Amino acid sequence: MASAGGAESERPRPKPFLIGVSGGTASGKSTVCEKIMELLGQNEVERRQRKVLILSQDSFYKVLTAEQQAKALKGQYNFDHPDAFDNDLMHTTLKNIVEGKTVEVPTYDFVTHSRLADTTVVYPADVVLFEGILVFYNQDIRDMFHLRLFVDTDSDVRLSRRVLRDMKRGRDLEQILTQYTTFVKPAFEEFCLPTKKYADVIIPRGVDNMVAINLIVQHIQDILNGDICKWQRGAMNGHGRTYKRPFPEQTESSSVLAAGKRSHLESSSRPH
Repeated sequence: MASAGGAESERPRPKPFLIGVSGGTASGKSTVCEKIMELLGQNEVERRQRKVLILSQDSFYKVLTAEQQAKALKGQYNFDHPDAFDNDLMHTTLKNIVEGKTVEVPTYDFVTHSRLADTTVVYPADVVLFEGILVFYNQDIRDMFHLRLFVDTDSDVRLSRRVLRDMKRGRDLEQILTQYTTFVKPAFEEFCLPTKKYADVIIPRGVDNMVAINLIVQHIQDILNGDICKWQRGAMNGHGRTYKRPFPEQTESSSVLAAGKRSHLESSSRPH
């Protein structure tokens, strides 16, 4: 499932630049990724020809047993725990992507809480955005990213978004709130929030922070224009030192991220 070979996957090309995008539930990770795609004009490009693509950690939820699925349908299964994900498949798939191979990614159904038989074929791209609540939790996966973004959105905003999203999926309000207080909030505090320290860039207010989004888009454009070498993490393989500041509020002017450093532009503020 991790690799779908063929002549095209063997074609020599630069290794993809892998960007991890983390943040709490409903923080706006996928919205940030979609806005980046939109501003780069990649939404207009045929899937097979895209230079930038988005993948979600949600695609890698484990196949549930009958007992686990029964719990899931009652809102009693913890989807926010690291063990809920098939980390081996995730790592293998990302490894193949970084090697420039065509891969098949699982398709997950959030209504039935099950992995579908159909898969999504993902073709090689220059830049890959991989988003999810725990993409920085597993060190082997975390170390694969050349750039790490953390979308930092207020917890009340995230809860309201989560309620609206899950109600659209046909779930009961009481079940949504019980699941949030029992699993989602504690898991965020125990597993997701501590990984914020691994971020190279923190984006306060998510997609509302267009200063940050435009800066990131410019850096990706630099990569697409052939400046990928200067963005490689290089010596930062877990041994290099990095420096962290959040991205600016709207009053800040733009600036170029220092190569190989954890660069957030100065300012303050406050986490799918």
